[in-house]
Parts: sequence; structure tokens; C-alpha cells
Amino acid sequence: MPYAIRIYEHGGPEKLRWEQVQLGDPGEGQVRVRNTAVGLNFVDTYQRSGLYPMPLPFTPGSEGAGVVEAVGPRVRELKVGDRVAYSGPVGAYAEVLLRPAARLVKLPAGIDDKTAAAMMLKGLTAQYLLRRTYRVKKGDTILMHAAAGGVGLILCQWARALGATVIGTVGSDEKAALAKKAGCRHVIVTSREKFVERVKAITQGKGVPVVYDGVGKDTFMDSLDCLAPLGLLASFGNASGAVTQFNPGVLAAKGSLFLTRPTLNTYAASREDLVKGARELFAMVKSGKVRISINQTYPLRDAAQAQRDLESRKTTGSTVLIP
Repeated sequence: MPYAIRIYEHGGPEKLRWEQVQLGDPGEGQVRVRNTAVGLNFVDTYQRSGLYPMPLPFTPGSEGAGVVEAVGPRVRELKVGDRVAYSGPVGAYAEVLLRPAARLVKLPAGIDDKTAAAMMLKGLTAQYLLRRTYRVKKGDTILMHAAAGGVGLILCQWARALGATVIGTVGSDEKAALAKKAGCRHVIVTSREKFVERVKAITQGKGVPVVYDGVGKDTFMDSLDCLAPLGLLASFGNASGAVTQFNPGVLAAKGSLFLTRPTLNTYAASREDLVKGARELFAMVKSGKVRISINQTYPLRDAAQAQRDLESRKTTGSTVLIP
């Protein structure tokens, strides 16, 4: 029987168990996939801890790549042997798993499995943030928090390719170098600089039209102060904890600002949107304008250590788990 990571109660990384699981044949509209690589994301830790409660027990993980082993009834677009990648639903931390065929995309030649696993959730997140939540255009100056993280490195490169000026925040000089390489014109090291003051200085007091904030509680209010009037805060993550008890009147006082809490689940809910976003992402990667930085790999059985390192900010770029 194949192995998978299982969680029986919410808590710390020690709650991740490596054990054998029974897996049946694919049902109608399903495909059985043998994973070759699995992506690690902050949302995995939210689900493990209970910040995003999940029905127990469950197998965590939202993105991966592999090879189709079997197809169920009424599956027309995929066949045994196809290379595929996916982002959601949960269950990726497994050697073999069943996936809805409608949530899989074929991998084109020129994109290897590790790259695909490292970019599906993070890359599609960057795609909807840049192209749909706020459509970045040439000449925009934007702010990206955690610019050396998985989403950050992808989004900064993509935004530079679109002709935007990117301001990135990071926590260390090492991460500042990564952010610069990824296309940040200005990098703010938050351990010694106040990013609101720097953003105001860079923009000559105008502020930016959009802030992309996956950090959450620690940056939320200051992010609002970086926005120009009618600007948009896209709060898409909670790496420092959830934002609570927010008064919407603050948005009026700070310049009729807009606030959104977007998720990939919504932006890629339809098959059409999933495929369109993936095609755009694959094209950017194949063109070389966006490079996926896989800076750490771990055996899948060591997922607990990988999550510890992610939560303690020891990782940069993308991390891949190998079954």
C-alpha cells in the first residue's frame, strides 16, 4: 500500500504521521496519480494548526505533480501516462492519490515535475493577484510583502515583466538579495527599516495603488498606510497570524481604500479559469521571464521538519517534498 502523511488532530508539526493508506480505483470523473513531487505552502500549516479548520482525519497538501496511473469512467481529456499537475483539493502529501480530473492540467514539454509542483498554487496565486485582483500595468509601482517567499519571488518577476516598479519587503539581507534578483527595484529589510516611511519616500508621498500582503496581522494596518487614495489592499495570507477586529471605517479615513481577501479556490473555481490561469503561468515560465526558485527539498516523510523550517522563516523561494 502507498504511504501518505495523515493528521488526526490539529496542532504542531508533530501531528503529521507517515503511514500506509488504502486507495481504491478511480471513480467517475476521477484519476489516480502517482506523485513525483509535492509543493509546500503556508496554507498547509494553517490547515494543520486549525487556523483553517479541516474535517479530521485528513491528508494535507494542495499542490503537486505526477503521472496518471489510471482513469475512471467519463474521463476524456486524460490518459494513463500523462504528466499532470494540480492545485487543490487537499491531499497532496501522498505517494499516490485520487484527483478530480477537472482539477488537473497537463504539463507541457519544457516544464519538469519539480518546477510544476513548486509553482501550481504559488504561481496561480501570483497570476490571479497580478492579472485579476488588481491588473498591474506598465508604469505602476506596487508593494509586495515577503518578496523572497514562494509567491513573492514569482510575483515580483512577473510584475517586472509587465513593466511595473516593485517594492519588496523582506526580513534579512540574504532575502533582500533574492528579492533584488527577482526584480524588486527597491527592497526594504523590515528588521531595521519601517516600510511605511520607505514606501512614502520612494513614491514621493503618493503611495502605491496596490499592496499584496500574505503576511497578515503584523503588516495589515501599516499596509493600508502605504496605499494611495482609492488603493487596494489584497490580503491573501496569514503568515504572521489572522487579522481580526477590523473597523471598515478605517478604509474611509485613509482615502476610500479597497480591501479584499482573495483565494485561489475562488479565482480558479471553474475549469475554464483554472486552465486559462495555468496556460498563462506556463507561458511565463517557459519564456524565462519567470524562474521558479526551488531552494529546498525534503523527503515527503520529513514533511514535519519542512513545515517547521517554513514557519521559522528558514526557507526561501519554493520548497518541494519528494515521495
